[in-house]
Amino acid sequence: MERRIRTPITRGVVAVAVAAMLLFPGAAAAEDLDVDEIVQRANKVAYYQGDDGRAVVKMTIFDSKGGERVRKLTMLRRDDPGQDGADQKFYVYFHEPADIAKMVFVVHKKTGGSDDRWLYLPNLDLVKRIAASDKRTSFAGSDFVYEDVSGRELDEDKHELVKTTKDYYVLEHTPKDPSTLEYASYKMWVHRDTFLPTKVVYYDAKGNKKRVMTVDSVTKVQGFTTIEKTTMENLATGTKTVVEYSDVEYDIGIPDKVFTERYLRRAPVKYLGAK
Repeated sequence: MERRIRTPITRGVVAVAVAAMLLFPGAAAAEDLDVDEIVQRANKVAYYQGDDGRAVVKMTIFDSKGGERVRKLTMLRRDDPGQDGADQKFYVYFHEPADIAKMVFVVHKKTGGSDDRWLYLPNLDLVKRIAASDKRTSFAGSDFVYEDVSGRELDEDKHELVKTTKDYYVLEHTPKDPSTLEYASYKMWVHRDTFLPTKVVYYDAKGNKKRVMTVDSVTKVQGFTTIEKTTMENLATGTKTVVEYSDVEYDIGIPDKVFTERYLRRAPVKYLGAK
């Protein structure tokens, strides 16, 4: 694993996520592309680098008065065998604070179908299924939502290339079914050399900004451009969440069994890394 080499950047992807989402690497050199190809390449960079991956995450949540809460967790990802864009599995294990320690969030992302999401609450020894209608609710009290962790299906939105600058493709995405969403559209700035989404802005129906996600710094890990720090701001509430990634590694051989119900209650310590 290569050690961190800081490079300047102007993301913010979503964490999309969160948002995650998790590991964001580089891609091919810039060229003239249509919007669908740009979207596909950006999605690959955002969610499909390596066959699996791990990141230890520090999440700092700021309220509107400047108070802060800190969450520490580990995120694991595994792609099902097949082509890029295949189904994926995510495992999120909370280390701190004490009141949510050992809480686990698991996602089985199904392309072309409804994702399966489970939340394990250790204090109650309860496994809770997260309904599709809850995917836009707050993730662990942060400004990210559950859908930011695992990403959004590409065919759920209409995509338009609205501007091309020297360094960025600017895309506008409009949900085909906005009835279950808190925004009407979102814009994404995708770096033309790496296809890393570097900024995402969500708008309401009147064109007002709702949330803004930015990537604050990136680093190189195993040759892949990877987010080191990202921020999500909720302009409606005046809150924001800063996410810092460490101990990032790709292709570590995480077995499929880690993402099963058995490991909701029994943490896969071997793969959780430093905390």
